[in-house]
Amino acid sequence: MLDTFRRAFQIKDIRKKILYTFLMLVVIRVGSQLPTPGVNAQFIQNFFEQHTGEAFNLFNAFTGGSFEQMSVFALSITPYITSSIIMQLLTIAIPKLEEMRKEGEDGRKKIVAITRYVTVLLALIQSSAMAIGFGRQGLLIEYNFVNIAIVILTLTAGSAFLMWIGERITEKGVGNGISIVLVINIISSIPSDMTRLYEQFVKDKPVASAALAALVILAIILALVVFIVILQGGVRRIAVQYSQKIVGRRSVGGQSSNLPLKVNTAGVIPIIFSSSLMQTPVVIASFMGKGEGNGIGSQILRGLNQSNWCNPDQLQYSWGLVVYIILTVFFAYFYTSITFNPMEIANNLKKSGGFIPGIRPGRPTVEYLTKILNYIIFVGACGLILVQIVPILFNGWLGAQVSFGGTSLIIIVSVVLETMKQIESQMLVRNYKGFLNS
Repeated sequence: MLDTFRRAFQIKDIRKKILYTFLMLVVIRVGSQLPTPGVNAQFIQNFFEQHTGEAFNLFNAFTGGSFEQMSVFALSITPYITSSIIMQLLTIAIPKLEEMRKEGEDGRKKIVAITRYVTVLLALIQSSAMAIGFGRQGLLIEYNFVNIAIVILTLTAGSAFLMWIGERITEKGVGNGISIVLVINIISSIPSDMTRLYEQFVKDKPVASAALAALVILAIILALVVFIVILQGGVRRIAVQYSQKIVGRRSVGGQSSNLPLKVNTAGVIPIIFSSSLMQTPVVIASFMGKGEGNGIGSQILRGLNQSNWCNPDQLQYSWGLVVYIILTVFFAYFYTSITFNPMEIANNLKKSGGFIPGIRPGRPTVEYLTKILNYIIFVGACGLILVQIVPILFNGWLGAQVSFGGTSLIIIVSVVLETMKQIESQMLVRNYKGFLNS
């Protein structure tokens, strides 16, 4: 990876793209420190101190701490991610959008434009909920219409600006812009989490205990990263044979190929879906100032809250972990079913004269692909659950309060690997063009 980056930096065009991307990331981090006008920053800091490890911690990690500081980038790129997922789902449900997707580049541009509008709409809704919900509890210095409007417009504009930066990185930088914006925010929160772990498990401890704790923490993080790399790179290759045809005096086809199916077919989407679904009631209750007490509603909210899972003193709330696992498996199957169509793959193979050895074309191929896919989805979902549960166990059992977890690690590793692949592909394209010109 370092060798690829070094070779890429020696090429002028790619070096310019890397420097442009770096400049955009600097702009993001500077903007993350700019406070939103009319906001009482002390309120949100006190809120996090009282709700450590709850639903907003993952959101705060995605924003790179901007949410905790209530900066102009407090919403970060999350509205765009949500709108992209919504558009993917709607593309399957709405025939008009399905037609746009099949139109090629023109259709893609139309869908991207719609995604932008949905992003702004979601940012308006989220910023309004924050300004009104938290504003009543003391977020705003003065709770009035003017301050509410300023906060809403500022947060919405900040999210839209980050979306614009992500698109510029995709066009003029190394590519994969939106994901890079998300990753730089997650990475920026890691130093504070490492400091928190150091102060909790290493600082002021005997040398032997401190060294052991440091080794355990590093071993867990390294093991998770290695496992994620294996999980993201895992592929089930299905052999495909193409029939031989005689065209004129030449024989065409007859070669062997394979159909690669990723083990983690749905990526990090099942975790995001299941986490969002379970944390939404907790977030709404926080906006409304509810959730305290010992009533049945408060008990349910505590069970939905990840900070209460695997806690030896509150094991009764760990039922939420079981629900979370079930939801993750469900969304892994659900999301893959709407993004991967075995019928379409089988038809394309049939049209191109391809077939899976030992499997008849048509319906038997569809059934075979579906059977293999169901097995792969389950294996991938189990891998996602394992990556996500380890930090939850660590937080619940040992009380380690960190904002990043399995979701953050999966996103970081996936985006870094994908970005390096894009840089390598740009280097190959440049070398290929140079060979043709010579």
